[in-house]
Amino acid sequence: MKVLKFGGTSVGSVDSIRQIQQIIARQTDDCIVVVSALGGITDQLLRAAHLALENGEEYMEVYQQIRQRHLDMIHTLIQNATVRQMLCHEIERILDELRSILFGVHLIKDLSPKSEAAIVSYGERMSSRIVTAALPGAVRKNSLEFIRTEHKHGQILLNSELTDQLVREAFAPLPHLAVCPGFISRDSQTEEVTNLGRGGSDYTASILAATLGAEVLEIWTDVNGFMTADPRLIPDAYTIQSLSYVEATELCHFGAKVVYPPTIYPVCAKNIPIRILNTFCPDNAGTIIQAQAEADARYVCGLSSIRDVAMITVSGLSMVGVIGVNRRIFTALADNGISVFLVSQASSENSTSIGVRNEDAELACEVLNAEFAKEIATGEINHVAAEKGLATVAIVGENMKHTPGIAGKLFGTLGRNGINVVACAQGGQETNISFVIKADLLRKTLNVIHDSFFLSEY
Repeated sequence: MKVLKFGGTSVGSVDSIRQIQQIIARQTDDCIVVVSALGGITDQLLRAAHLALENGEEYMEVYQQIRQRHLDMIHTLIQNATVRQMLCHEIERILDELRSILFGVHLIKDLSPKSEAAIVSYGERMSSRIVTAALPGAVRKNSLEFIRTEHKHGQILLNSELTDQLVREAFAPLPHLAVCPGFISRDSQTEEVTNLGRGGSDYTASILAATLGAEVLEIWTDVNGFMTADPRLIPDAYTIQSLSYVEATELCHFGAKVVYPPTIYPVCAKNIPIRILNTFCPDNAGTIIQAQAEADARYVCGLSSIRDVAMITVSGLSMVGVIGVNRRIFTALADNGISVFLVSQASSENSTSIGVRNEDAELACEVLNAEFAKEIATGEINHVAAEKGLATVAIVGENMKHTPGIAGKLFGTLGRNGINVVACAQGGQETNISFVIKADLLRKTLNVIHDSFFLSEY
């Protein structure tokens, strides 16, 4: 058995769904197909929700666009008149529910997280029904019945134990071909509709693959796999044939958007490989992610980057030798839901620098200045401020372990090209070297590193 996930672009048009039909027709194994909303629909649903809250009747224009797109697809795609009529009736019923919720938001001028989660769920509810009707012999399984979440530390997290139980029950016996909506879920306590976050359809597919012991998880998207760098910035970037779970996780963490990061852990724990494949070029081998990357002479497998980074530094001579300063920093940030993706500390312990998203920078400074208010007032610690307009770049590769000269080559390349490093970090596993630069140097930085590590012999 295998699990195949198709993203928004893969279900975004009649032609793309016909591609899915051809891909499924070639399968000989039992298959579970997980689908996202039609491309762009989630954004339209969010726009309709916020227009309903703020701007009179304009939300109905967006609603009508959503409605017409789904109905047009059904009329073009589904040839059987009886099936088409039944599907249109079902989609109209779902659309009526959506319109009622939007009207409620418009009427009372309140868009709660509960209402917003319910509204965005309608994309997958509709797309999964259309894809099911388009695949002969397919049965639809409703993810709202078996993907369960819980609130912890201000976040919506998977309730793994309950989900595992419900998935096994829902797929016993295992159908030959099933279609499930990705992304959507229910709270295990309140039964309210929740979701697994942007990119959550990948996560849904991974949960199903791990729980049901799939042979492979296939992520079908609109690219041929992971690239050595962002092809929009690096014209010479090429597809990486094989990655380890660790390498893929590092690349995802630092901006590669091929796979939603939480996707990797469930299948990694069960040693189930992930294949990244292109719906529009199905014969391309893509990228395989597994426990060990296939033999490759290169020490660095890929580059990744994050734009819109801010660097925040907590500094002061009184920090030297004081136990618990970093605990206070990270506890204060965690308590306020601020994610840190890079940490760099001076060996003298007189400063700790952290990388956060620009949108989190002001709140991060506010909570840190509040946490260290007494020390700042006495001059023991400096006032905390953010340096914005930065970007983070990472070079990733398991073959970097215990290999002398990688860091030297990296920083030598940057230095020769006049690129200043604001901060840097390398984990003890030696699979990642990440560093911060001025954002306006990002394209140049990626190009010179890519030339150095991928277009020349090392």
